[in-house]
Amino acid sequence: MVPAAFTQRLFALCLSVLLAACAHTPSFAPTAGKAITVDDQRRSAVVLSALTLLDTPYRYGGREPSTGFDCSGLVHYVFSQEYRSPIPRRTSDQASAARRVSRAQLRPGDLVFFNTLGAPNSHVGIYIGKQQFINAPSSGGRVRIDSLDNPYFAERFETARTFFD
Repeated sequence: MVPAAFTQRLFALCLSVLLAACAHTPSFAPTAGKAITVDDQRRSAVVLSALTLLDTPYRYGGREPSTGFDCSGLVHYVFSQEYRSPIPRRTSDQASAARRVSRAQLRPGDLVFFNTLGAPNSHVGIYIGKQQFINAPSSGGRVRIDSLDNPYFAERFETARTFFD
């Protein structure tokens, strides 16, 4: 059974993400003969999909909800479900494939990378806004929300990247 406080926090977070997406001016990427893409809708879908996976067990090499996730497996799964475009599976490859954004320009759905194993981009999470991100942190853990301001992650922050236009 999920504690009421957790459910309330999750609801408040989902609501704030949706309201933020609605309040933000959408960025359009028109192309001749194709439908207009509204990035904010895709960003919201990525964040909401990730939120549904909270409390899924961590599993090294895991890539689906039924068996658990590692950090890059979580990102790969969410983007495969919502972004409809294949992204790499490994954390370092995800960092290489995505476009760099400054930490100040982070928007929900962007990726945050950390050096947690003495190697660049050895951990990844999905930014959800308000300095928070969803990640599958470690063996024995579960998919959870952490803060970029948490001393552990603040010290190990490497880069922010995006797959969005």
